[in-house]
Amino acid sequence: MIRLIPNGVFLLGGREICEDTPEGRGQAPCPASALCPETARKNTMAASILAAHNTSGREDRLKIKFDAMASHDITYVGIVQTARASGLTEFPIPYVLTNCHNSLCAVGGTINEDDHMFGLSAAQKYGGIYVPAHQAVIHQYMREMMSGCGKMILGSDSHTRYGAFGTMAIGEGGPELVKQLLGRTYDVAAPGVVAVYLEGAPHKAVGPQDVALAIIGAVFQNGFVKNRVMEFVGPGVGNLSMEYRSGIDVMTTETTCLSSIWTTDEKTEEYFALHGRPEAYRKLEPGSVAYYDGMIRVDLSKIKPMIALPFHPSNAYAIEDLNQNLGDILREVEKEGARQLDNPNIRFSLTDKISGGRLRVDQGVIAGCAGGSYDNLCDAADILRGHSIGCGEFALSIYPASQPIFLQLVENGRIADLMTCGATVRTAFCGPCFGAGDVPANGGLSIRHSTRNFPNREGSKPGNNQISSVALMDARSIAATAVCQGLLTPATEFDTDFSKPKYYFHREVYENRVYEGFGRPQPELPLKLGPNIADWPAMSPLTDDLLLKVVSEIHDPVTTTDELIPSGETSSYRSNPLKLAEFALSRKDPAYVGRAKEVQRAEAARLAGQNPAAALPELDAAVKGFAGVKSIDLAVTGVGSLVYAVKPGDGSAREQAASCQKVLGGWANIAREYATKRYRSNLINWGMLPFLFPEEELPFQNLDWILVPDIRKAVEEKWASISAYALSGGEVKAFSLTLGDLTDDERRIILSGCLINFYRGQ
Repeated sequence: MIRLIPNGVFLLGGREICEDTPEGRGQAPCPASALCPETARKNTMAASILAAHNTSGREDRLKIKFDAMASHDITYVGIVQTARASGLTEFPIPYVLTNCHNSLCAVGGTINEDDHMFGLSAAQKYGGIYVPAHQAVIHQYMREMMSGCGKMILGSDSHTRYGAFGTMAIGEGGPELVKQLLGRTYDVAAPGVVAVYLEGAPHKAVGPQDVALAIIGAVFQNGFVKNRVMEFVGPGVGNLSMEYRSGIDVMTTETTCLSSIWTTDEKTEEYFALHGRPEAYRKLEPGSVAYYDGMIRVDLSKIKPMIALPFHPSNAYAIEDLNQNLGDILREVEKEGARQLDNPNIRFSLTDKISGGRLRVDQGVIAGCAGGSYDNLCDAADILRGHSIGCGEFALSIYPASQPIFLQLVENGRIADLMTCGATVRTAFCGPCFGAGDVPANGGLSIRHSTRNFPNREGSKPGNNQISSVALMDARSIAATAVCQGLLTPATEFDTDFSKPKYYFHREVYENRVYEGFGRPQPELPLKLGPNIADWPAMSPLTDDLLLKVVSEIHDPVTTTDELIPSGETSSYRSNPLKLAEFALSRKDPAYVGRAKEVQRAEAARLAGQNPAAALPELDAAVKGFAGVKSIDLAVTGVGSLVYAVKPGDGSAREQAASCQKVLGGWANIAREYATKRYRSNLINWGMLPFLFPEEELPFQNLDWILVPDIRKAVEEKWASISAYALSGGEVKAFSLTLGDLTDDERRIILSGCLINFYRGQ
């Protein structure tokens, strides 16, 4: 079904695979002189697109300028506020502000709508594009209206992926978008490129989520594509519709890759013509001899309906395998889930949902950028037509990804089919993907065609001893399960005649409602600032030495951004840094905020010219404990907090996972590695040190103090190793830290204290 080729691979003529081994080269149909990796690397689609957007003049260190950007309504306020504080005058490239995360305005009353009014006023003032609430989820609008072959798009949402449309798209934290708004660049080492070679055609009842989950399950744990570009090639691409390709593509985020790109063809050309943008098409394919750093070979004909059990998209099984080994698999998932939740007050159980040897689920949801596509919903309607989902506990919710899709489903009768069977149909909204919609009852299990199933991603609150969970599935198998009124069923058990009705795009839906202001800024207009929209607090530059208290220690194999800053219940406070910070690590370490604030009082006293030890008496003992290392002058030594995690930052691009720590006085993270580039970038852009310590045995523990002398000099002079000292159990332990690869600008940002300070200083 899926084979990983870890060594280099030549792709000849876009079809023939030649592994970079003596045996493979010997079988190649072209002369050995043509098989030069360094030359052939430049023949990938990714390399050519990156080169066209690179301004550095170097092939190894890229400085990218994007063609367009996109944000939604829990990120754009902070981005515009940061850029405004750094000197923004107008948007230099098309910047789309969408409203699909806080669009229900159900939490906090008018607070969310205040953010929307801010977004519209920002689009008017700076020359942006504003998509009102309920019109489209962020990624569907970008696919329909902004993608283009050979383009690059940057978004402040981790699922910014438009590779199926020939567009290399990257999801990053807000500060990276700020850099683009200020005419700066996205700086990154030239990424490796991994080919995803598709062959064959999928079974008619197997959908894009099935293919995506199979790939994620094969590559996530081993980091096969981490921070690389996934390049989709091979004869199987032509057997997939554009929406099918896009459904696979959007899930590449869950592999931790940097971006994605697909070959384009007549189906791509047809898509752009249908959406009134024929000029956006051009043929993309690798050169006659292209070299990849690895290959994922996928036989589409062997993919079966899949399910990703809690609590990660990589925890993937074929549904038929799960059904055949139900008790054994669910018991293992329960054990791992309980360890991950780490809360003795919560009983996480899935085996109690076994009924007559079948798994009974409580809820189905088909939604958002992954599930709410036209093809998915038409196929689901074909399966559901003439059936009932029942009047018991099981419920089914449908969220078309855009108003044009919704309108076409109304016109062709598929909405009537869905509603008649008992499903409820909503407007375009991302809430079910991050816990702001369709929250199941305590102990419930929801099956969703959405992007993530992290702990609490469905909206449960373990702090209140409530836990429910999500399993990811394709829309077709969700519909099949709904026909069986909640008994888990793969869509291949139904011999459905899929009608595949033609899609007609209603562009006038957007023309009548979307504000198109790019290139027409109105600087005289004011920003509309609601009472919950607050500026960033002042942040001080890096001091010569740092005295840091460990205030949270997390030993999970991976820590998600949802655990660093929760998603759903915090949405109303994303525009208020101080209020939002109160939720930091609340699901993972409820004591964190109080501990961080205690340390922050000492730093506040220092910055006010007062004695830090008077605000935090334990500092005296720390200063004395480190006396043998260095004489510490608290008047000029930064005092702050530190979080240790094994591998933090998987998942969302949201910058608040780092900025909340900074707002609470955080100076650093220490990690064995960082799960994603974007989380590490968020730390750096908020002036936090992304320390690396690869050893399993730590020289410190929670609540210990750590001294990092000469840290400013270490950053300035690019020290390869940084000496640090832990005061643990009354003993000083020396150890070494590193910072990994930092660009010159990243070093200056850390020295300045944050991105805002860096730009203000210029």
